[in-house]
Amino acid sequence: MSKNQFIASLKPGETVSDVFVLSEKTMSQKKDGNSYLNLVLSDRTGNLKAVVWDNVEHIAAHMIPGNHVQVTGLLSEYRGMLQLVVRSAEQCNPDFSPDPADFLPVTTRNVNAMFDRLLQITDTLKTPWLQELFKRFWADAQFVQQFKTAPAAKKMHHAYLGGLLEHTLSMAILVDKIAGHYTGVDRDMLMAGAILHDIGKVHEFEYSSHIDYTSEGRLISHIVIGVQMIDEKLKQMQDIPQEQAILLKHLVISHHGVREFGSPEVPKTIEAVLLNHIDEIDSKVKGIREFMASEDPGAVWTSYHKLLERQFYMGRQESGDRNQG
Repeated sequence: MSKNQFIASLKPGETVSDVFVLSEKTMSQKKDGNSYLNLVLSDRTGNLKAVVWDNVEHIAAHMIPGNHVQVTGLLSEYRGMLQLVVRSAEQCNPDFSPDPADFLPVTTRNVNAMFDRLLQITDTLKTPWLQELFKRFWADAQFVQQFKTAPAAKKMHHAYLGGLLEHTLSMAILVDKIAGHYTGVDRDMLMAGAILHDIGKVHEFEYSSHIDYTSEGRLISHIVIGVQMIDEKLKQMQDIPQEQAILLKHLVISHHGVREFGSPEVPKTIEAVLLNHIDEIDSKVKGIREFMASEDPGAVWTSYHKLLERQFYMGRQESGDRNQG
């Protein structure tokens, strides 16, 4: 079933009949004591407030936030904002197979072109066992599909479909620019660490209707999952230099830099130190630019960023110039 109506293009007076993600559900009471239901519906283009006046108890009992729902209703304008007056609403059948790109934000970049660029980069690796390791990852069709689709985060940066691939490619390009600047850096090892450091996120997140952590992700984390995934491929190979394999896994284990940010170990090689900072550069710059893009395009300063505990200067650039890279 394909989705036809998207929130950003809806107008007052239109009849709506389509599938949305139920983001919020709140039971309220009118002055006469009767109940009504406030909903927030979502798709990739935004959110829509909705209200249910009839059949309230049945609809409330059979719809769970986070799931896909089939909704029919009439759009009106209430206090200057669109509101859907719901006539009918029901949770989609378990066999409903949505296209996540209909309900979640997606990278603006060409996924296949990004992946081809990443393949070209791994083809430049000169270390035989790393070449074989990547051949095994890229030959795993299920992994490749997940890797192309997964977000890189829930909120902070690259929090959209294709975000993991975009983040990984950006880091690989940074490695190419930085690795040759310092003598004695194992460029192949650093590159492999950059490409593999977040692969566990293909299992850490679920992203069919909204981005959230899986139980596996909450209990184990993408760092441990990623090391397990690397180990699975290494077990299929022969004559692996064990010390080098440990150094690669150390890159994944330490890439968050400090234990308080989730790294089981702190970086203890030059390559691990570089990887931590390259990850910080790419995630922070992207996160700040996304924050800037969400602000008033005419403002010189952003509002206060709670996580980074500061405002950011935007100058007087056009808003489109703030979201590059």
